[in-house]
Amino acid sequence: MSYLQEIAKADATIGEQGHWQGIAAEPVARMRLQNRFHTGLDIARHTATVMRRDMAAYDADPANYTQSLGCWHGFIGQQKMISIKKHFGTTKGRYLYLSGWMVAALRSEFGPLPDQSMHEKTSVPALIEELYTFLRQADARELGMMFRDLDKARDEGNDVEVQRLANAIDQYETHVVPIIADIDAGFGNAEATYLLARKFIEAGACCIQIENQVSDEKQCGHQDGKVTVPHEDFLAKIRAVRYAFLELGVDDGIIVARTDSLGAGLTKQIAYSREEGDLGDQYNSFLDVEEVADIASLRGDVVLGRGGRLFRPKRLPSNLFQFRPGTGEDRVVLDCVTSLQNGADLLWIETEKPHIDQIAGMVDRIRAVIPNAKLVYNNSPSFNWTLNFRQQVFDRWQAEGRDVSAYDRARLMSADYDATDLGQEADEKIRTFQKDAAARAGIFHHLITLPTYHTAALSTDNLAREYFGEAGMLGYVEGVQRKEIREGIACVKHQNMAGSDMGDDHKEYFAGDAALKAGGSHNTMNQFAA
Repeated sequence: MSYLQEIAKADATIGEQGHWQGIAAEPVARMRLQNRFHTGLDIARHTATVMRRDMAAYDADPANYTQSLGCWHGFIGQQKMISIKKHFGTTKGRYLYLSGWMVAALRSEFGPLPDQSMHEKTSVPALIEELYTFLRQADARELGMMFRDLDKARDEGNDVEVQRLANAIDQYETHVVPIIADIDAGFGNAEATYLLARKFIEAGACCIQIENQVSDEKQCGHQDGKVTVPHEDFLAKIRAVRYAFLELGVDDGIIVARTDSLGAGLTKQIAYSREEGDLGDQYNSFLDVEEVADIASLRGDVVLGRGGRLFRPKRLPSNLFQFRPGTGEDRVVLDCVTSLQNGADLLWIETEKPHIDQIAGMVDRIRAVIPNAKLVYNNSPSFNWTLNFRQQVFDRWQAEGRDVSAYDRARLMSADYDATDLGQEADEKIRTFQKDAAARAGIFHHLITLPTYHTAALSTDNLAREYFGEAGMLGYVEGVQRKEIREGIACVKHQNMAGSDMGDDHKEYFAGDAALKAGGSHNTMNQFAA
């Protein structure tokens, strides 16, 4: 509905009520446009449509990959999307990522925690709701400024500018974008996963990521000690999430099935198997076993029968069973195929390094069964990107017979190599990693899980060093405020960002000329108009 149609609709509603004196149609239309998403379910349905459209575009051309950054606070997510609109003119293909790691480390009432699902499960849907509150406020703020410009153009009699602004309002692109939300391993059994998934979706999540680790043994994907569950246990949780989407009417909801099998060498359970070759039997076939030569040696052991012989899975003092070394990639492929066959839409393969050929090798095997399989990939800060790519270039050069005598592979991280041919080639491979991996390795969505955790730490360190040192106040002015002004950072006018102008607009709607507004000539924020 266009801006003028919204005004006409509001005018008709008001006209039916003769006693609504002082209520004007245009403010009503403006407030409706500034808050077009009334519930989290409205957001989930809208963003699911956006994400499905983007998935189809990627299937048509891998150059249409999408991206996101992990955000741990609503303000961070808001500023990210404002920045994207400022620099690129559109939010198309840009999402938000909600990392369970950052919730544990930054949003738990227990204080900073490791990524082991020990934080309050409700803190994740609370952050989804917070992120969308800030994104909706970004819409309201930006539209409010457009309405003010429209009023100014009308007052000046500039009909061309009035028409331009009216068209811009009609074509306005929201800051509300899809969130890929991390539900970890589901925080319990399938019923617990379903209940929590409902909270995610009601808060606005159109996309839920779930991993195949044991819920009460969950570890960060980049740390040791990961324990996976049999496929049937994981598939039950995928179905639980799908039922939650369907129950709430988000029929296009997206499930990302994450496998940690590449780095997980342990399992807590022996899978139930009905017959040879079924899914449980395939899971058990990866176990590290030893043949039982003497039945009398068994002491409360689990025993597997294979081909008329008995085998004992090797059990650790922790009572966990271990997989055979070298089976990780085979387990990943089986995890991914079965997940896609049972309700998942996208895959996440947690790897130990960002290596396109390694990822592509697994994806090729998956696509041999499911041709349109595609990934969400963690461009993780846990990787040393500089060292990894310099080593990859070094190894390739060496394999090609090129002279690498000028480089010490053990110290490739050194700044001494920054300006060298090897260092520059590695940096170019890092620059094009997302494009190259999207084309070769089936990666639809590239994300960085924890970037704003690191940027907050880095920028705070820089400010603390300067402000508390010799620079004093110049440390803030030169390092922060002057850059904000010159680079057009919206929150340099922090009162406006916090909603003071919108508050003034509302006061005028509600009280007319009697409104006591904050944006007068004595407002120090006016200093930033120069």
